[in-house]
Amino acid sequence: MDLKSGYPFWAVSNGLMHAFPPLREDRSCDVLVVGGGISGALIANELCAHGHDVVLVEQRDIGWGSTAASTALLQYEIDTHLIDLAKRFGEADAVLAYRACAEAIPALRAVAAGFRSVDCHPMQSLYYASKRRHGPVLQDEYDLRRKHGFDVRWLDAETVRAEYGVPAPGAILSALAARVDPYQLTYRLLMRLAKAGCAVHDRTVLHRLEPTARGVTATTPEGMRIRSRHVVLATGYAGQRWLKQKVARNRSSYAFITDPIDPDLLGPLADTMVWESARPYLYMRSTSDHRLLVGGEDDAVDIPARRDRRIAGKTGTLLKQVGKLFPHLPLQPAFSWAGTFAETEDGLPFFGPHPQWGPRILFAMAYGGNGITYSMIGAELLRARIERRRHPLAGLFGFERLDR
Repeated sequence: MDLKSGYPFWAVSNGLMHAFPPLREDRSCDVLVVGGGISGALIANELCAHGHDVVLVEQRDIGWGSTAASTALLQYEIDTHLIDLAKRFGEADAVLAYRACAEAIPALRAVAAGFRSVDCHPMQSLYYASKRRHGPVLQDEYDLRRKHGFDVRWLDAETVRAEYGVPAPGAILSALAARVDPYQLTYRLLMRLAKAGCAVHDRTVLHRLEPTARGVTATTPEGMRIRSRHVVLATGYAGQRWLKQKVARNRSSYAFITDPIDPDLLGPLADTMVWESARPYLYMRSTSDHRLLVGGEDDAVDIPARRDRRIAGKTGTLLKQVGKLFPHLPLQPAFSWAGTFAETEDGLPFFGPHPQWGPRILFAMAYGGNGITYSMIGAELLRARIERRRHPLAGLFGFERLDR
């Protein structure tokens, strides 16, 4: 599946960091992780850290799928408002989901702390009302988050303009957010795991999975086999091809990154990511070298050639939107790109087994705007499943919630 177009900044700036060997012989392991993006790397890291024998395979080069196109805003805020999740699943489960995302951000920072150059840095998150009618909705959202102890502050129209220069009727300022270079972190994790003895193979395609009561046999087109007790399919937005049931819809998102900007001009944008209440939403955040990364203009295009042709026009539209908000910024795009992502109906991910495949094959579908945060949660959730332990999010983040 062609998951990106254009020149994603992470892959261009980092290059091919390390060559992992393709699979050349049969192997056996406790867990086979399929997918060498940030999700697969976090899951493999969690499993290896707790004594599981892991083999990871990726059909491309490591990190070359959606990870290379990710804009990597680490937020606890789910694309679906807390107030809307509460109406659908009940307040207790909605808060459980948001709180798990909040706990995942410091956990991600702890994972990244062992590496230099991954640009994992704490930030704030400014979520502003794009339209006047959105103001009361965000006020209700703020009230519910505040009720449950989330570190948020309400900014009225005068304050949000004075502190951030954003003309909006109101905004929620969240103290908890972060940024990261997802491509660099993926490579660093997998290079460390390989050095510790975990088998990592890129340019390795699997075309058949055969689950039994005791395990799973995965076969490559060349006839090599990997026998494992469990398989985790962390293949990102290409994962839906393994399911007959449609559980998400693929969309395209567009992004560009500027040349470095004087930090004095960036002002509060240096440590605050900004996004809006309109859907699809405009979003932006800075990097360690003072660039501004801007994304949005999502559409329903799922054909790579059409997505390719739209990059220039979408970049122009994003430039106008950001220029209107921050006319003082010199917005010179250095690179622009597009990537495929997937949305679920309720904005929540899927982690765990699906009835089509039985209990030995586990899916890691970290779909939505905060997929990296979801992947951190999913790593622990899937480990609990493999170790036959209960996890409080297993039902809410599993396929069984489709029947609720």
